[in-house]
Amino acid sequence: MTEVTHRTFQTKCIHMHPAEAGAGPLVLLCHGFPGLWYSWRHQLSAIAEAGFRAVAPDMRGYGQTDRPEAIDQYTVFHMVGDMVGLLDALGADQAIIAGHDWGAAVASQAAQLRPDRFRGVIGLSVPFRARAPARPTTIMPQTGDMIWYQLYFQEPGVAEAEYDRNVRAVFHAGKISISGDALPSTRPFGMVPRQGSPFRWNATPPPLPGWLTEADVDFYTAEFTRTGFRGGFNWYRNIDRNWELLAPFDGLPVPVPALYIAGDRDPVIKFPGMDRHIAELAKFVPQLRRTIILPGCGHLTQEEQPAEVNAAMIDFLRGLPSEPAA
Repeated sequence: MTEVTHRTFQTKCIHMHPAEAGAGPLVLLCHGFPGLWYSWRHQLSAIAEAGFRAVAPDMRGYGQTDRPEAIDQYTVFHMVGDMVGLLDALGADQAIIAGHDWGAAVASQAAQLRPDRFRGVIGLSVPFRARAPARPTTIMPQTGDMIWYQLYFQEPGVAEAEYDRNVRAVFHAGKISISGDALPSTRPFGMVPRQGSPFRWNATPPPLPGWLTEADVDFYTAEFTRTGFRGGFNWYRNIDRNWELLAPFDGLPVPVPALYIAGDRDPVIKFPGMDRHIAELAKFVPQLRRTIILPGCGHLTQEEQPAEVNAAMIDFLRGLPSEPAA
């Protein structure tokens, strides 16, 4: 396998730590919550061996990349700026950008706002979403005793207190709970209690599925035990601010060639109305080449079914012009 190397760069605003492999046209890989460069461990060498330069950074707030304390340092413009800055640090004029979960939102917005720098985009799990008609936190679901998990993440220190002392459970039971191997749940997806602990942290963890090893859980656990989860939660704490900041770009399409991949057991695509949105995705992404729904796959697409994801990504990459556009 192609060797994966590690460096740290000073980008426009922060120090970023990416993992890299290969040479050729640049492909940036943006992880989601809670992830690391390691979330792309199955893709780095495969993409490199297909003739590309694969670069997977720890995103702002994660791993060995800088983790600013201030919540207002985690807006969409900071995230897109980080990706542009990383291109500059790598000496690249353009890249194809891919993202999973929150990283998919960063990737699609980078391609939307800077198509001169990002000539193709791949989204995993989370499709491009047009700007909401109202402030997002005001339309998130809630009942008398339950709230949407993103509302639970809003108050600084609350979610950190739970997650930071239960790191291993987050990456063992937590990963399985959103995968294609998740057991049926009586609780509606994404809803947590208003009062008390939102998760059964002390429950006996389920057996690890074939796609998740003890070594994987160890790696994630060690990194997040060191850093905590605050950086990741701060992304969620800017949801309403992002909505305000993106007002000038409301209605702007994603103008570059695109690929969307998700699993048919992903709770994201089972959310009410998401099936219709995915079916109409080409309205917002007019150069959408393919939508691929992987059978038996949950939210962690590139970790659960790496061979299928790699094949789809490489096929898309090879279908783009071999030279960056002038």
